[in-house]
Amino acid sequence: MKLAILLLSLLVVSSGYFINESFAEVSENQAFLLEGSGFAVTEETIKISEIDLGLTSKNQLGSTINFMIEDGFVTLDSEEFIISNLDGKFLREGKYIRINGNIESSNGFDSSISFFGRLVDQSKDASVYGFTGRITTPDETYKIIYTVKLSTLSKITQTTTEEPETIKVHIQKGSSSQGGAGSYIESGSIKYFSKDRISVQPGTTITIINNDIVTHNLISGKENNDRYIPFTPDGKISTGEIAVGGSTNITFEDAGFYRLYDPDYPWMRIVAYVFPTVDNTILGKGQNLGN
Repeated sequence: MKLAILLLSLLVVSSGYFINESFAEVSENQAFLLEGSGFAVTEETIKISEIDLGLTSKNQLGSTINFMIEDGFVTLDSEEFIISNLDGKFLREGKYIRINGNIESSNGFDSSISFFGRLVDQSKDASVYGFTGRITTPDETYKIIYTVKLSTLSKITQTTTEEPETIKVHIQKGSSSQGGAGSYIESGSIKYFSKDRISVQPGTTITIINNDIVTHNLISGKENNDRYIPFTPDGKISTGEIAVGGSTNITFEDAGFYRLYDPDYPWMRIVAYVFPTVDNTILGKGQNLGN
């Protein structure tokens, strides 16, 4: 009964049966995270499904902005699908999102997804969408119902001076104890770093400063959505040991999507997207009428 009520509430949200005035801020050449969960349904079964995608918006044509999926996964219960060839669009000034393309299962079988999202509401730093659509595997077609958060990565630019301003990211005191960095709560969630979602230009150097009471080591890798092995290192970045009170520099030489984490404290994560700076365009305000 509880499952049926939850499914019904998600369906109401994703179907857009409400009138909600929201401000959809979407920009060209900006990085986003699309994260959410829900259910994948057939006549025989209901599976829990999750989505976690890193994407970059591209060119704008009218009220449509294209985007590329750079990184991420989709799951069906314990089965994980990785990105193969996905792209999408922000439609009607960000009120809708469409994603289509191919994904690949861990055993190598090709599958496809077709998702459509409607804007539900928005805070100053993120938007919530209701998603419906399909996941088609070689064996089955699943109808999906998701609630998804779209969040932007804070764009950090360096001032043009003879000595460029240093970008500093602090490891917060108490971060080594999950939930222990209680003094650093922002938007209802604990922050283990002073900045944990950033976008910068290629060639940018950031300084990691360890304000915690233990040493830390940050490396980059692919997120696995696995409780016991949450990440697989990709060899792109490794800071080595950062002593208590010490610091180290990270230079993002190449464009791309980076997930940094501490392998000893895997809840401590930074997401960084590196791409050339392009002026933002802020889109307008409208009503989602559910049509």
